[in-house]
Amino acid sequence: MEENNVQANESITQQISEKTTEFERKSAGFWIRFWAYFSDILILSSIGMLLIKPIFRLFSLEINDPTWYAPFTLITSFLFYAYFVLMTKFFNQTVGKMIFGILVISKNDDKLTWSTILFREWIGRLISVLPLNIPYLVIAFTPKNQAIHDMIADTLVVHEAVYDKKEIGAYKHTSVSKELQEQNIF
Repeated sequence: MEENNVQANESITQQISEKTTEFERKSAGFWIRFWAYFSDILILSSIGMLLIKPIFRLFSLEINDPTWYAPFTLITSFLFYAYFVLMTKFFNQTVGKMIFGILVISKNDDKLTWSTILFREWIGRLISVLPLNIPYLVIAFTPKNQAIHDMIADTLVVHEAVYDKKEIGAYKHTSVSKELQEQNIF
């Protein structure tokens, strides 16, 4: 009978759990990103009203031309995209994001490249401004609060100084040695 116990104990394994604590940046949710974007739009509108419109009026150029290729539309569009591209490249955030303490990072923690930023800000935003900006609502429903342009460019918008604490459990399977098994037999 003792031999059966020893054989049975040879097949026993122990699970040892080791928990490690890891901190990762907290992703910025829909509303904080909305208000940061709204702030950026206010800033860009102010620049347009204070700088571009007076120049157009000074030279008696048309401001309210409804065509997409009108000079005023092209200049303000260029200003809009240049603002987002340059601010994101050099500061990882726009003024609106600075106000709310959020920034754009690469999903794999690399430095943001020009191609990533251009793709995110131009092509990604063109996709996201489909009717009524509805694609922006994706931010509220994705696990890392990514918009479509973030998914395309592999970027995240995160809080500057807020982190999520995650405990990661790892299980290590070990066999009980024959000597220890024999000591435990009654």
